[in-house]
Amino acid sequence: MQKLADICIRRPVFASMLILALMVLGGASWMNLAVDRFPVVDLPNVRVRTLLPGASPEEMEVQITERIEEAVNAVAGLMELRSVTGAGVSQVLPTFELGRDIDSVTQDVRDRVATVLGDLPAGTEPPLIAKIDNDAAPVLTLAVSGERTLRELTEIADRTVRRALERAGGVGEVSVIGGLERAINIWIDAERLAAYRLPIGEVRTALARQNADLPGGNITSGSAEQTLRTFGRIADPRDFNDLVIKTVNGVPIRVRDVGWAEDGTKEPRSFSMLNGIPTVIVQVRRQTGANTMATIEGVKSTLARIRDGVPADVRLEIIQDQSRYISAALLEINVHLVLGSILACLVVLLFMRHWRATVIAGVAIPTSVVSTFAVMHALGFTLNSVTMLALVLMVGIVIDDAIVVLENIFRFVEEKGREPFEAAKQATAEIALPVMATTLSLVVIFVPVAFMSSISGMFLYQFGFTAAAAS
Repeated sequence: MQKLADICIRRPVFASMLILALMVLGGASWMNLAVDRFPVVDLPNVRVRTLLPGASPEEMEVQITERIEEAVNAVAGLMELRSVTGAGVSQVLPTFELGRDIDSVTQDVRDRVATVLGDLPAGTEPPLIAKIDNDAAPVLTLAVSGERTLRELTEIADRTVRRALERAGGVGEVSVIGGLERAINIWIDAERLAAYRLPIGEVRTALARQNADLPGGNITSGSAEQTLRTFGRIADPRDFNDLVIKTVNGVPIRVRDVGWAEDGTKEPRSFSMLNGIPTVIVQVRRQTGANTMATIEGVKSTLARIRDGVPADVRLEIIQDQSRYISAALLEINVHLVLGSILACLVVLLFMRHWRATVIAGVAIPTSVVSTFAVMHALGFTLNSVTMLALVLMVGIVIDDAIVVLENIFRFVEEKGREPFEAAKQATAEIALPVMATTLSLVVIFVPVAFMSSISGMFLYQFGFTAAAAS
């Protein structure tokens, strides 16, 4: 510390270039820092979701949930094991020790569940195993409304809006809620079906067999080869009425003999309203690690282009925008950061009564803050409420050393009559060790905060290193 101070005093150009280099490095890192509301924290929580359509809660509990729980219970580091079982659905929610890596834990759970797949009942869908991502909340929610039927709005939301938004940068998933998807419904009259002595299963088998595109093999002619396909998909919903279910004594029994086909919708599983009117909701989720602000800006730019392609009577309204909260929070912190810097400089001017000394002390604030951005970028941090709070807190602390050094130099000039150059060398050498001890004491205080246990420590991890780097 003393040697560096001596070099900077004797070579002011070198000192200026060193400060400018730190400022340039920090400024370049700031341009690449992602912006988020809170730090990214991966808690070691996993969800195992299994579906068996038509099964009762009791059957799901005994035949699926308990077997998966027994398998997951053998994974190392398990702290808590919870489950939620309903009609046709089973969710097992294991929680692991905070020290375990979430990706490793998820793979261990996947391996253990694979050992009991053969013991699950027939018809069980493959378990969906995924980590519970705290960043899975939608960053933007859009309402698609207008003077149209809910089915038409769903078609627009799914085929136009969703597909366009999925191509926007940083978007990980786009989901549609509250809509009515198109479906061809086959309505069967139970009495007519019984009169023909047909089980309902034969109707289902006939529909699956006669409404399908099938591969037809290859045709080789000389050096050319062509692929054959049999196109059996029904294009017109009314043609479903002519499908033959079964032939009895040479007479075909068709769908229209026991019921009718309808171009309708699937059974609704979700419902949404805006101002009391049924509406289709589109939720946008970002990719893990993507810049929230950049993702939202990209989505908004895509929406501006989409509005030109949808009918004039269809409205696309943003009803939830996470960037508003992030911008408001960061703006408030930035105001405090600038205001705190100005007040700190005014206090120095008030007590030292020397504008030049005030400017020199004030340079320490932007130098420390901007240089900290380089450390944040190297450690993969983001600009969020926690890291910005650390920078605001350090505004008053980083100027302390500059005030102490300046005051000691001023004392050598005024009381001992030294020349400014000599006073700077002697005064800095005299208090170099105490100033270094003060800085290291701040580092010793804030770095352990980053290694606190529990969930609080995971949120304060970025706070501790940011504060230590700024000091």
